[in-house]
Amino acid sequence: KTPLHSISGCAELMLSGIVKEEDKPRFLKQIYDEAQHMVSLIENIIKISRLDEEADALPVDKVDLYEIAQTVIEQLGNKAASRGIVMDLSGTHVTIKGVKTLLYEMIYNLCDNAIKYNRRDGEVEVTVSRGRNGRAVVSVADTGIGIAKEDQERIFERFYRVDKSHSRETGGTGLGLSIVKHGAILHDAKIKIESTLGTGTKIILEF
Repeated sequence: KTPLHSISGCAELMLSGIVKEEDKPRFLKQIYDEAQHMVSLIENIIKISRLDEEADALPVDKVDLYEIAQTVIEQLGNKAASRGIVMDLSGTHVTIKGVKTLLYEMIYNLCDNAIKYNRRDGEVEVTVSRGRNGRAVVSVADTGIGIAKEDQERIFERFYRVDKSHSRETGGTGLGLSIVKHGAILHDAKIKIESTLGTGTKIILEF
């Protein structure tokens, strides 16, 4: 309810005539930002609900994980560039059987987080490869704020956020990694985390 309270509060102040003319743009920006946050929240809740209810009905195809990673990096290019963050993709084309839209969401959410919780002028390294055991591997590494050991097991819980103030700044909903976890379960994939506070995080999906 937090975004709605903020939107309602700003609108009420403007309607009452208390807000000075020169302050109105700031209030309007807050209403817009909170509305966008609300849209993201609703979209993610819908995605989670569909995964809960319709997982068995999702279409399975041959999917090239490297191509998906390329598309994600293109989609997030402007967002990364606005913070001076360089995104790099390495590895090789690896094909698995899976739900293409969900695999896209998983890689997108990992890369989006790697930008959100990175330092300015940082780096995001995405790698797609075939492991020694023949499994397909996707890893996303950043040079960001890192995750404390005690939080690492909880970050995939719905609405759990390590740094709530930072999440509010970046528009985080607390559902992105929950979608990654659901997708991993559906694709029989393992998730590994390597992270150090103040240095960065690497999340590995092993299909």
